[in-house]
Amino acid sequence: MKIRQAIEKETFNKTSAHPLQSWEWGEFRENAGNEVVRFPFGQVTLHKIPGTKYKVGAFIKGPMPTQEMLDELKGFAKEKNLIFIKLEPNYVVKKGGIKCAYEEKVISILKKSGAVPGKTLFTPTTFWIDLTPSEEKLMKGFSSKTRYNIRLAQRKDVEVIEDNSDKAFEKYIDLTRETVERQGFYSHTERYHRLMWQTLHKEMIEDKKKPIARLLVARYKEQIITTWILLVWHQFLYYPYGASTVKHKEVMANNLMMWEAIRYGKKLGLKTFDLWGREEGKGFTKFKEGYNPQVVELLGTWDLITSSFYWPSRAAESLRWQILRAKSKFVKPPF
Repeated sequence: MKIRQAIEKETFNKTSAHPLQSWEWGEFRENAGNEVVRFPFGQVTLHKIPGTKYKVGAFIKGPMPTQEMLDELKGFAKEKNLIFIKLEPNYVVKKGGIKCAYEEKVISILKKSGAVPGKTLFTPTTFWIDLTPSEEKLMKGFSSKTRYNIRLAQRKDVEVIEDNSDKAFEKYIDLTRETVERQGFYSHTERYHRLMWQTLHKEMIEDKKKPIARLLVARYKEQIITTWILLVWHQFLYYPYGASTVKHKEVMANNLMMWEAIRYGKKLGLKTFDLWGREEGKGFTKFKEGYNPQVVELLGTWDLITSSFYWPSRAAESLRWQILRAKSKFVKPPF
């Protein structure tokens, strides 16, 4: 077995370009029951395949794949008897319609190493909002409907503030549960959200560090009706989690929430707001499009195959999700 050099937390975080590759995120995943292995180029989480004794690796939001990196990951997978390692690099291949010159080379390296396109965890495209222009210029770039809805929420006295209190977080949990039950989709569990908040906010505050996770709330008539968790990492602001009630939807709290999140990122001196995903035709994608974001295409999902069990396991996983989707039509997904 290869002996790996110890990695210091501070050094690791300096070179990690995404919050999902932060040391703290690794600690959160360990608290959730995953084994986490850190390399100089990033961290891999290990996940059990339901109903089997097998495991797979996930290397999510790491850097551009190199031959050296893939060789080390393949050797590691053999040591751990992993069926495959899922790769979703935080590597931009197209931004603003301009393609990266190295895309074909990187894909060639992946294929030669035995990687194949895999089932996605994160969407292969996302939205970025440039936070460097003035508030006035940003507002002018929004769609007319978006500007109208922001002003409507302001006229209705909707208030958006940062509120990291226990009471506000409990409301976030309540609204997330309500949203999951209303929309009937499979989501992270309540335990997941609590562990994430404990590790990425509370424990960092206790250690007198600036927390990665922050909570924004929208209040209307003294009630919290929308909650968003934002992640702050290096020069980026991220919007991974949000929940709201259907009550008072006419006051357009979500529109004001997005605008105040943009202003929040600017106040922190951040450069870019990553809206955490984009899916053609979805209602929330259309909502995001109103803020004039730039479409960013990432390298996508690749499974680095390291076992002959890969294809049978992939077929079984596909069947499992078909069953879960069918089940969700009759039984509400758990939270």
